[in-house]
Amino acid sequence: MVLKKKYKPKKFNVLNFGFMKSVKDRWRRPRGIDNKKRIRKRFAGPSPRIGYKNPVALRFLHPSGMKEVLVHNISELLAVKSALVRVAGSVGGKKRAEIEKKAKELGLDIINLIQTKTVGKKEGKV
Repeated sequence: MVLKKKYKPKKFNVLNFGFMKSVKDRWRRPRGIDNKKRIRKRFAGPSPRIGYKNPVALRFLHPSGMKEVLVHNISELLAVKSALVRVAGSVGGKKRAEIEKKAKELGLDIINLIQTKTVGKKEGKV
C-alpha cells in the first residue's frame, strides 16, 4: 500500500503581519466586518480550514512513517510491539537509563535518546 506524503503545515498569520512591526506572527481569527482575511480574499493569505488536514492514515505519525508511543515506565515499554518510543520528559535520569537499556534489549528505537552519564558510573561500581 502506497501512502501519500503528509502535508507541509501552512503558516497562518494575521492579515498585516509582514507590514506592521506591532502585529505578531500568530493566528487569531479575524472578526472585523470589513476584514479581507475573514471575507477570504486571495491576497490576504490562507486561513485554517478542514481541507488542510492530513489523511487519517498519516495523522499522528513520526516523519519516518512509523507510529510513535510515549513511554513513562518499563511496563509501558513492554506493551510496545513495533513503534518508535519517546521517553516522557517527566521521567528522571535513573528510570530513563533503565528504559533505554530495556529498549535496546527489545530492539526498539528511542527518538529522544539521551546518553546518561549515571549508567556507566553505577555499573562500574557494582
